[in-house]
Amino acid sequence: MLLDRRIDVDTRPLSAAQVPVETRQRLEQFLYHEARLLDERRFWEWDQLFTDTGMYWVPHKHGQGNPFDHISLFWENRMLREVRIRRVENARNWSQQPPTRTAHLVGNVMVEGLDAQGLLVVSASFQYSEWRLEQRQLAGRYTYKLAPRGDSWQIQLKRVDLINCNDVFANLEVFV
Repeated sequence: MLLDRRIDVDTRPLSAAQVPVETRQRLEQFLYHEARLLDERRFWEWDQLFTDTGMYWVPHKHGQGNPFDHISLFWENRMLREVRIRRVENARNWSQQPPTRTAHLVGNVMVEGLDAQGLLVVSASFQYSEWRLEQRQLAGRYTYKLAPRGDSWQIQLKRVDLINCNDVFANLEVFV
Protein backbone atom coordinates (compact mmCIF):
# COMPACT_ATOMS: atom_id res chain seq x y z
CA MET A 1 0.00 0.00 0.00
CA LEU A 2 2.81 2.45 0.79
CA LEU A 3 4.05 2.27 -2.79
CA ASP A 4 0.59 2.35 -4.38
CA ARG A 5 0.76 5.34 -6.72
CA ARG A 6 -3.03 5.41 -6.90
CA ILE A 7 -3.11 7.00 -3.42
CA ASP A 8 -4.42 10.48 -4.09
CA VAL A 9 -2.23 13.05 -2.32
CA ASP A 10 -3.15 15.95 -4.63
CA THR A 11 -4.66 18.96 -2.92
CA ARG A 12 -5.08 20.90 -6.16
CA PRO A 13 -7.16 21.44 -8.25
CA LEU A 14 -10.15 21.81 -5.98
CA SER A 15 -13.75 22.70 -6.49
CA ALA A 16 -15.34 25.33 -4.27
CA ALA A 17 -16.98 24.17 -1.05
CA GLN A 18 -19.70 26.22 0.59
CA VAL A 19 -19.32 25.56 4.31
CA PRO A 20 -21.69 27.14 6.83
CA VAL A 21 -20.23 28.96 9.83
CA GLU A 22 -21.34 26.19 12.20
CA THR A 23 -19.51 23.59 10.10
CA ARG A 24 -16.36 25.74 10.06
CA GLN A 25 -16.49 25.92 13.84
CA ARG A 26 -16.87 22.12 14.05
CA LEU A 27 -13.91 21.73 11.67
CA GLU A 28 -11.78 23.96 13.88
CA GLN A 29 -12.83 21.98 16.95
CA PHE A 30 -11.92 18.74 15.14
CA LEU A 31 -8.39 20.05 14.42
CA TYR A 32 -7.98 21.36 17.98
CA HIS A 33 -9.14 18.00 19.34
CA GLU A 34 -6.60 16.21 17.15
CA ALA A 35 -3.81 18.44 18.52
CA ARG A 36 -4.93 17.84 22.10
CA LEU A 37 -4.86 14.06 21.60
CA LEU A 38 -1.24 14.33 20.45
CA ASP A 39 -0.27 16.67 23.31
CA GLU A 40 -1.84 14.32 25.85
CA ARG A 41 -0.06 11.33 24.28
CA ARG A 42 -3.39 9.70 23.49
CA PHE A 43 -1.89 8.23 20.32
CA TRP A 44 -4.31 5.31 19.94
CA GLU A 45 -7.29 7.67 20.01
CA TRP A 46 -5.48 9.97 17.57
CA ASP A 47 -4.86 7.06 15.19
CA GLN A 48 -8.58 6.29 15.21
CA LEU A 49 -9.24 9.72 13.66
CA PHE A 50 -7.85 8.28 10.40
CA THR A 51 -9.80 6.23 7.88
CA ASP A 52 -8.62 2.64 7.45
CA THR A 53 -6.61 3.77 4.42
CA GLY A 54 -5.64 7.17 5.86
CA MET A 55 -2.05 8.36 5.42
CA TYR A 56 0.23 10.57 7.51
CA TRP A 57 2.79 12.38 5.34
CA VAL A 58 5.63 14.76 6.16
CA PRO A 59 7.42 15.73 2.92
CA HIS A 60 11.17 16.34 2.91
CA LYS A 61 11.05 18.89 0.11
CA HIS A 62 9.16 22.16 -0.36
CA GLY A 63 6.37 21.72 -2.89
CA GLN A 64 6.88 17.95 -2.99
CA GLY A 65 4.16 16.57 -5.24
CA ASN A 66 4.04 13.03 -3.90
CA PRO A 67 5.85 10.62 -1.57
CA PHE A 68 6.94 8.32 -4.41
CA ASP A 69 9.45 10.41 -6.38
CA HIS A 70 11.35 11.87 -3.43
CA ILE A 71 12.13 10.71 0.09
CA SER A 72 9.79 11.88 2.84
CA LEU A 73 10.40 12.39 6.54
CA PHE A 74 7.28 10.27 7.17
CA TRP A 75 4.91 8.36 4.91
CA GLU A 76 2.85 6.19 7.19
CA ASN A 77 -0.23 4.08 6.85
CA ARG A 78 -2.14 2.65 9.82
CA MET A 79 0.33 -0.21 10.31
CA LEU A 80 3.38 2.09 10.47
CA ARG A 81 1.59 4.57 12.76
CA GLU A 82 0.72 1.70 15.10
CA VAL A 83 4.32 0.42 15.07
CA ARG A 84 5.52 3.88 16.03
CA ILE A 85 2.90 4.20 18.78
CA ARG A 86 3.92 0.85 20.25
CA ARG A 87 7.58 1.86 20.17
CA VAL A 88 6.99 5.29 21.70
CA GLU A 89 4.83 3.83 24.47
CA ASN A 90 7.14 0.90 25.26
CA ALA A 91 8.44 1.24 28.83
CA ARG A 92 11.87 -0.04 27.72
CA ASN A 93 12.25 2.54 24.95
CA TRP A 94 15.27 4.48 26.21
CA SER A 95 14.69 7.29 23.72
CA GLN A 96 11.47 8.12 25.57
CA GLN A 97 13.08 8.37 29.02
CA PRO A 98 11.86 10.96 29.87
CA PRO A 99 8.90 10.94 27.48
CA THR A 100 8.61 13.60 24.79
CA ARG A 101 6.15 16.34 25.74
CA THR A 102 4.52 18.52 23.11
CA ALA A 103 2.30 21.57 22.70
CA HIS A 104 0.56 22.24 19.40
CA LEU A 105 -0.81 25.64 18.51
CA VAL A 106 -3.19 25.41 15.55
CA GLY A 107 -4.65 28.43 13.78
CA ASN A 108 -5.57 30.09 10.51
CA VAL A 109 -7.89 27.19 9.66
CA MET A 110 -9.03 27.48 6.05
CA VAL A 111 -11.50 25.42 4.04
CA GLU A 112 -9.69 25.02 0.72
CA GLY A 113 -12.40 23.12 -1.19
CA LEU A 114 -13.31 19.64 -2.38
CA ASP A 115 -10.90 17.30 -4.16
CA ALA A 116 -11.78 15.06 -7.12
CA GLN A 117 -13.13 12.38 -4.75
CA GLY A 118 -15.34 14.86 -2.90
CA LEU A 119 -13.13 14.92 0.20
CA LEU A 120 -13.01 18.20 2.09
CA VAL A 121 -9.56 19.78 1.97
CA VAL A 122 -8.74 21.91 5.00
CA SER A 123 -5.47 23.62 5.91
CA ALA A 124 -4.13 25.19 9.09
CA SER A 125 -0.94 26.83 10.27
CA PHE A 126 0.78 25.32 13.29
CA GLN A 127 3.48 25.93 15.86
CA TYR A 128 4.83 22.87 17.61
CA SER A 129 6.92 22.91 20.77
CA GLU A 130 8.58 19.72 21.92
CA TRP A 131 10.58 18.93 25.01
CA ARG A 132 12.69 15.87 25.74
CA LEU A 133 15.87 16.91 27.55
CA GLU A 134 15.89 20.06 25.41
CA GLN A 135 13.27 22.14 23.67
CA ARG A 136 12.65 22.17 19.94
CA GLN A 137 10.33 24.35 17.86
CA LEU A 138 8.76 23.41 14.55
CA ALA A 139 6.25 25.27 12.42
CA GLY A 140 4.45 24.88 9.15
CA ARG A 141 1.15 24.09 7.51
CA TYR A 142 -1.15 21.12 7.87
CA THR A 143 -3.26 20.04 4.93
CA TYR A 144 -6.01 17.53 5.57
CA LYS A 145 -8.28 15.53 3.32
CA LEU A 146 -11.32 14.79 5.43
CA ALA A 147 -14.00 12.18 4.82
CA PRO A 148 -17.39 12.68 6.47
CA ARG A 149 -18.20 10.38 9.40
CA GLY A 150 -21.58 11.06 10.96
CA ASP A 151 -21.50 14.65 12.21
CA SER A 152 -17.68 14.68 12.21
CA TRP A 153 -14.83 13.63 9.96
CA GLN A 154 -12.06 11.09 9.49
CA ILE A 155 -8.62 11.91 8.14
CA GLN A 156 -7.85 10.39 4.73
CA LEU A 157 -4.60 12.37 4.46
CA LYS A 158 -2.69 14.53 6.87
CA ARG A 159 0.15 16.36 5.15
CA VAL A 160 2.58 18.24 7.40
CA ASP A 161 4.67 20.81 5.49
CA LEU A 162 7.43 22.00 7.82
CA ILE A 163 8.95 25.38 7.02
CA ASN A 164 12.37 23.76 7.45
CA CYS A 165 11.46 20.37 5.95
CA ASN A 166 14.83 19.93 4.23
CA ASP A 167 16.84 20.67 7.38
CA VAL A 168 18.85 18.12 9.35
CA PHE A 169 16.71 16.85 12.21
CA ALA A 170 17.37 15.05 15.43
CA ASN A 171 14.96 12.12 15.74
CA LEU A 172 11.33 13.02 15.40
CA GLU A 173 9.88 10.48 17.85
CA VAL A 174 6.25 11.51 18.11
CA PHE A 175 3.77 12.83 15.58
CA VAL A 176 3.97 16.50 14.53
